[in-house]
Amino acid sequence: MSLSLNRRIGITVAVVLLFITVVLGSFVNRIQQPRVMSPSDMRANGLFLFETPRDLGPFSLVDHKGQPFTPERFADHWTLVFFGFTHCPDICPTTLSFLADVQAQLEATEAADTQVVMVTVDPARDTVSVLADYVPYFNPDFVGVTGEFVDILRFAQSLNAPFRKVTEEDGSYQVDHSANVALINPRGHFHGFFRAPFDLAKFKVTYRSARYLWER
Repeated sequence: MSLSLNRRIGITVAVVLLFITVVLGSFVNRIQQPRVMSPSDMRANGLFLFETPRDLGPFSLVDHKGQPFTPERFADHWTLVFFGFTHCPDICPTTLSFLADVQAQLEATEAADTQVVMVTVDPARDTVSVLADYVPYFNPDFVGVTGEFVDILRFAQSLNAPFRKVTEEDGSYQVDHSANVALINPRGHFHGFFRAPFDLAKFKVTYRSARYLWER
């Protein structure tokens, strides 16, 4: 009788422990899953996604290492594209520093397949060598892109990133340009854009959610 009772108690305890293990495992798995945000939540955080991502069409530019920058460079990873220029006094270095912080805080797999690209809106001054000195300062993996003015203009238009030259009184010039960051998906399509100003925590969780939804 005593042996039978002890056996029943042992079985009951084992069942209870198994139940607790399953519940805890389910809870841990749930909190480790990325938060899936609704489109309205994403917009509130500054990310505007297109219902149908847009094909960018053909383009031919050159990166800061002198290598061709064509649609194939967007394949199989996510890309954050920012339009700026090296003579920019504030917005460009601030945004590149921000994107470097984003990159540093992404998890291993996310960081590995996230590419950051700065396309110059001032190709007359931003040559390959100038970009090679400037862009890697923020992160050695960042890519600087230049090219012929008409090619850059066409590429910027495809990403809804207007810019224009503004001449100063002393004859020098600046370039007014969009401060948004375009999001390109692994198929090379224009997936949406982050609207400035940016918040690091919101940017990171929104970017993660957009990836999760697309990959599922």
